[in-house]
Amino acid sequence: MIYRLLLAFFFYFIARFFFYYYNADLLNVTSVEQFLELSFYALSFDSMSIFYMSILFILLSILPLFINTKPSYQKVVFYSYFIPNLLAYATNYVDLIYYRFILSRTTISVFDSLEHEKNKAVLISNFLINYWSAWALLIITSILWIYLYNRVKIKYYVVESTKHYLLTTLIILPIAVLGVVSGIRGGFTKKSRPINIVDANRYTAKPEHGDIVLNTPFAILRTIGKTSYKKVNFMEQKMLKKYVSGVKQYDVNKSNTPNIVLFITESYGREYMGAFNKDMNIKDYKSYTPFIDSLAQHSLIFPNAFANGYKSLHGVSSIIAGIPSFEEAFTSSPYPKQKIESLVSTLKSKGYDTSFFHGAANGSMGFLGFGNILGYDHYYGMSEYNNDEDFDGTWGIWDEPFFRYMKQTLSEKKGPFFATLFSVSSHEPFKLPAEYEGKFPMGNLPIHKTIGYTDYAFKKFFEESSKESWFKNTIFIITADHTNQIDYDVYKELVNRTAVPILIYTPDERVKGVDKRLAQQIDIYPTVLDLIGYNKPFRSWGRSLINDNKTVPYTINYGGNEYTYQEGNYIVRFNGSEVTGFYDINDKGLKTNLISKKNKEMELLEKKCKAFIQDYFARIIDKKLDK
Repeated sequence: MIYRLLLAFFFYFIARFFFYYYNADLLNVTSVEQFLELSFYALSFDSMSIFYMSILFILLSILPLFINTKPSYQKVVFYSYFIPNLLAYATNYVDLIYYRFILSRTTISVFDSLEHEKNKAVLISNFLINYWSAWALLIITSILWIYLYNRVKIKYYVVESTKHYLLTTLIILPIAVLGVVSGIRGGFTKKSRPINIVDANRYTAKPEHGDIVLNTPFAILRTIGKTSYKKVNFMEQKMLKKYVSGVKQYDVNKSNTPNIVLFITESYGREYMGAFNKDMNIKDYKSYTPFIDSLAQHSLIFPNAFANGYKSLHGVSSIIAGIPSFEEAFTSSPYPKQKIESLVSTLKSKGYDTSFFHGAANGSMGFLGFGNILGYDHYYGMSEYNNDEDFDGTWGIWDEPFFRYMKQTLSEKKGPFFATLFSVSSHEPFKLPAEYEGKFPMGNLPIHKTIGYTDYAFKKFFEESSKESWFKNTIFIITADHTNQIDYDVYKELVNRTAVPILIYTPDERVKGVDKRLAQQIDIYPTVLDLIGYNKPFRSWGRSLINDNKTVPYTINYGGNEYTYQEGNYIVRFNGSEVTGFYDINDKGLKTNLISKKNKEMELLEKKCKAFIQDYFARIIDKKLDK
């Protein structure tokens, strides 16, 4: 039994090595010794996964059943060992690939992303085909594991002394139980308590190293049936209001009702756009968005903007409703079904027609359900498009024809209208329509050619829309749901992994320029209301990027198993209980922790970070997102 359990630990180490090998450029391990040290700390987390998956195997191995050396019984033991263990073990190999997309170990929330997809079989088969090397490694290691398991044979043994056998079992059984319980909990003391995902960063100098310490089965098991949405109490309400942004009302001279077209562009990281990287000093930099770069010359852009989450579900609630997501998506929590003040509700109160366009199968990603909660008047999906000839075979309608479909649909509306489009083509597996193969730069990453294709879709949309009567009275906003594949080292730094573009274009160029202050997705909601002269009170955690000089620019999101809060001169890292680090605002790789040199500004930012999180969970749980 001990030999077989040790085999599991050995193969978890092998999976951890492969995880590092596939993602070395993101994990920043500087030496073999450091990797081995992290692997040592990982033993506690591996113990939980292995013992949890091996409970039946351990019981069958030590219970005094008198027949446990028979070949037929050992066959049962074999299956009780390998079926749960290999199923759990396989998830480690998912993260060889998936880690680059979500920049964290996979948790149970991955099933939230798949829940609303009608083509699950296609998505999974594409994943298996495109990333065959990971599954080949899984098959090879599994075969080797089974081979080594069978190398130690169990000889049939007839128990002659029943008393001796039972006495020995009575000694072994409680020891084994204690060992299993200790392994699952991470120890017996109150200090050790059942270890959780955040505990992986207790042993690391760099946040991303926590993902090496973790294993994927642990991350999934620890999040089953649990939610991170729990109230916290860091300060009294009177003090809270001093630090957290609340109800806003902008001083405006004139209310107006221009059309609003909001593009939430799939995986469109700031890294890919030349207009947003002029001051990044990246050697041999290459842009993949010639049209957006040209549009930026006539727009207001924010080259220091960040996403408030790392998945599509996170991006939609952040941008449209100003509700960020941290460990798990707000839309996958127990609390999205409530009255929510958002761009939809505020614009509808001004007489706007509201539409959500998404070229995927209707209901994909949960957007239809969340759109209904927000109150969109219309949802235009693959069913409404009604032409499967333009289906990309995986996610939905190619961007170019679907952008054109939105233009045609908007031209039939009387206005004013608010239209949101969520694109699909710059998503894995990064395919192009056959007629465009070879027409866009291949770049260094598979996503680069699809970034170029979607940029072309933008070009065609703006060229065709500029001929329509509604065009001149429209505000266009382009941003991204989250980032994706990373090419340049500066964007591999942990904080920059959420770097997205925010671009605001008006045909009359009444807003134009480059604003280098911090910005985030949740700022888009109040910015739109400011632009249209919305003069009623509304609630928002964000700030207007146009005229709000009362709220200090800041950003907040979650990554590397901790919150990241940026403001002023510093970056704050907070694990939900205590601050783990302060870093210079330009230290996006979090290389030099300044926590030992804590000053008054750092103390203030710590309070602001805690105030935001306290207010966030309280408002969501108490259903006060409309007040």
